[in-house]
Amino acid sequence: MIPQWTPPCNSQCTHKYAALMQIPWRVFCKKGCDADGETWEDCLGECDEICYKDPVLKDQQWSAYIDRSPGSASYSEECFRACVSGCGYKFDVPSETVNQVHARPPKPPVEHKPIPPPAVDSSPTIVSVSNSTPDEIPSTSA
Repeated sequence: MIPQWTPPCNSQCTHKYAALMQIPWRVFCKKGCDADGETWEDCLGECDEICYKDPVLKDQQWSAYIDRSPGSASYSEECFRACVSGCGYKFDVPSETVNQVHARPPKPPVEHKPIPPPAVDSSPTIVSVSNSTPDEIPSTSA
């Protein structure tokens, strides 16, 4: 008997995403296989975390840029589909159920709020020296 070097779930991911162009999706499928969740729902939650950009710092929407998920909406959706496939293999969920799982709707893009210009203090009044008498010109010594 030949030993099986990879878990059955990972083998199914390799088989499903065998084409060279599908390597990234095979990786995400295997992430679904290796997810820590104890249930199908936990696994789906992990796929959501893996595949969609979310803020890394709470209440700081800009920090979504440093999240390591795939990025664009179409890549995130493909990642999610592949990861859900892995979860399906892991928990022996029928393919009909796996195909019914919908990816979360895309979030609105991160807004780039312009930085407001610094507050300008009222500038001092400029006095024209040419029409002033010597008494009106302040004297300073160096």
